[in-house]
Amino acid sequence: MRFRKATFFLFLGLLTSAVLCHAQVRKSVRSASFRQPVVSRNKAKVMCPIFETSQYPYQGIGFKMGDPFALTYKFYPNKNWAFAADGGKAASGLYNKYYRNAFNTYLPDTLAEFESIDYTSHKANSDWFVETKFLYQWDAGKISKGLQLYAGLGWQWRSTRLTYDYFYEDEGPTPDNFLRKFSRNRFTYGPVGVLGFEYSYFSLPISAFIEIEWFTDVLLDPGYQRFQGGVGLRYVF
Repeated sequence: MRFRKATFFLFLGLLTSAVLCHAQVRKSVRSASFRQPVVSRNKAKVMCPIFETSQYPYQGIGFKMGDPFALTYKFYPNKNWAFAADGGKAASGLYNKYYRNAFNTYLPDTLAEFESIDYTSHKANSDWFVETKFLYQWDAGKISKGLQLYAGLGWQWRSTRLTYDYFYEDEGPTPDNFLRKFSRNRFTYGPVGVLGFEYSYFSLPISAFIEIEWFTDVLLDPGYQRFQGGVGLRYVF
C-alpha cells in the first residue's frame, strides 16, 4: 500500500510539473496581442529542463506499469546511448502456472510407494526484481517529431517467496492424511534483451515509453524464458 501511495504522489508530481511547464508556452487570445518577453536560453532551460533537446546529459525518473510494476531511472549521456535501472514488483499473477509447476521440484524423494503429496494451492508472498540495461537510441523524427527507438541488453535479478498448501496421504499399515503448507525462497538472475520506443514533448519535461523485454533464467531454472514489458513515464531533468 505504501508503495502504491508513493507511486501515486510521484505521478501527481510529474503531471503537475508538465502542466506548469506547458503553461509557459500557451497563450490566451488576449495575451497573444501583447509583446512576448525575451527569455534567455539559460533561463529557459531552468524553466523546462528539456526545452533545449541538445543539452546532454539528461536524467529521468518515473514509473513503469506492466510486468513488472517498477520505479525507473534513466541516464542519457548523449543522444545515442543511455543507461536504465528499474526496481519493483513482478506481476505474480502472470506466473501462476509457472509457480504451480515449480511445486514438483520441492517434493521429497524419500516418500514410500504408499505415500503421496498433492498440490492444492500457492501464494506469492513477495516477488521483487531489479534490473539494469544499456541502451542504444536512434532518432525516429521522420515518423513523428520527438520519437526515439531503442534497443539494448541488460541483467535482471529476481527474488520470490512462495507458500504452498498441499495434501499428504499415507495409505500404509497406519493410514493418515492431513493438509499442510511450506514456504520457499527463490532467487535467480539472467540476461534481458530490450526493444522499445520513447516519445518526448520537448516543451514538457516528460517522456513516455513502451518497451518489451525477453528474460532468460541462467541460475535456478536454466533455459526458462519469458516476455516482459510495460508502459511508463519519466520526469526528465
